[in-house]
Amino acid sequence: MKIPTPNLWPAARTGQRWLVQAKRRETVIDGHRMVYLEKGTPAAGRPTVILMHGFAAMKENWALWLQRLPEHWHILVPDLPGLGESEYRSDANYGYEAQASRLEAWIDTLATNNLHLVGSSMGGAIATVLAHKMKPAPASLTVLNSAGIPEHTDVDLNAPFKSDRDAILIPRDWAGVYRMFNSVGSGRPTAMGVAMTGLLGPDLLQRTVSLRHIFNDMLADALAPARYLGHRTPPLQVQWGDRDVITPTRCVDWYRKVTPEADIHVFRRVGHLPMLENPGRSARKLAAFIERHSAGDQHR
Repeated sequence: MKIPTPNLWPAARTGQRWLVQAKRRETVIDGHRMVYLEKGTPAAGRPTVILMHGFAAMKENWALWLQRLPEHWHILVPDLPGLGESEYRSDANYGYEAQASRLEAWIDTLATNNLHLVGSSMGGAIATVLAHKMKPAPASLTVLNSAGIPEHTDVDLNAPFKSDRDAILIPRDWAGVYRMFNSVGSGRPTAMGVAMTGLLGPDLLQRTVSLRHIFNDMLADALAPARYLGHRTPPLQVQWGDRDVITPTRCVDWYRKVTPEADIHVFRRVGHLPMLENPGRSARKLAAFIERHSAGDQHR
């Protein structure tokens, strides 16, 4: 008889929310129930910072930053539609453009005049598209190991795009979950990788169909974010890990080519998730950047 594996993640998620002193909120955008965390309150001139997680991830990826970012900030951390606690719909489009449009509708309801977008991996790609669609533009954009960026500077952005990353990012069994959690770090087995396999494995293995759907929608216009980058890009910070095997460090060359004024930081001995692997340094870099670019005189 096969003994079912307990899913401990919902209880752990609640405990983590208590530790970071954030409130759980819900809203509805484009027919999706979207769950998000809120820490702090909006006020005139105070930064409102939106943190967007990556593929097959969730809002809790930002927990170590929530403990380190300035206490006076107003921080919003959504589970992006289709992922985490937010609703998945089999009839929806989850490409970068579609997700950016959903979030834009949500942002339009926020009372802030000092908005900053931050995204990791897939979230970085969505944040990039969103930053260029919004009117007015956000005060700043920060990406961490962003998806949607070419690995070479001479790539045709409109050519068909193929990717084998789904072999890592969509686990089909426990071995795949273990491989995923060690690949998104520095590529080497770690104690945290083992722990995350046990904690999040049951949840991930229930999402194979939805993850495949979301991945295929992303792949349909995989380099859309790169097409937006250029002279219209808001003040930009780029954070990257030099041991990333998902979005290699050579992607940073694209930013150096098309956004030469970007504030770029490449962290040594860090993989795909700087906010988890080097939370102190990456949070300090973000805090200094946002304080430099706070725009209290903007009006939405």
